[in-house]
Amino acid sequence: MQPRLSLITLGVADLARARAFYEALGFKAGRASNDNVTFFPAGGVVLALFGRGALAEDATVADTPTGSAGTARGFAGIALAHNARSEADVDAALAEAVAAGGKLIKPAGKTFWGGYAGYFADPDGHLWEVAHNPYFTLDDGGRVVLDM
Repeated sequence: MQPRLSLITLGVADLARARAFYEALGFKAGRASNDNVTFFPAGGVVLALFGRGALAEDATVADTPTGSAGTARGFAGIALAHNARSEADVDAALAEAVAAGGKLIKPAGKTFWGGYAGYFADPDGHLWEVAHNPYFTLDDGGRVVLDM
């Protein structure tokens, strides 16, 4: 298998609500989107939104119970990340997520590894880290370039 990540699919409680949240953050739905799934181009990968129950059924796994407001109970063991060009951009992105209906989980601050980061959760509780990493280079498209 070639080492490649093509899509990240989030199981959501309410597809219309989730789509509106991500569109409020500036994501633009692709033409392949429909009433059952939404696809957003996301800098070389695709962010997909799919009904949580339908996603569990498709993968033939049990759907875990949800807590209040459709958020998953406990920590799911995964976080999505958005790398920013500056600390100010981190603060702005977190504020934008909260204004769009997300929940601030951890305010931005200096990290133990020398960067600056904070976390928000989307309306379904999916964690996003927003970080400025002074050791990463971002290309013109905002993609992380790792030294190999």
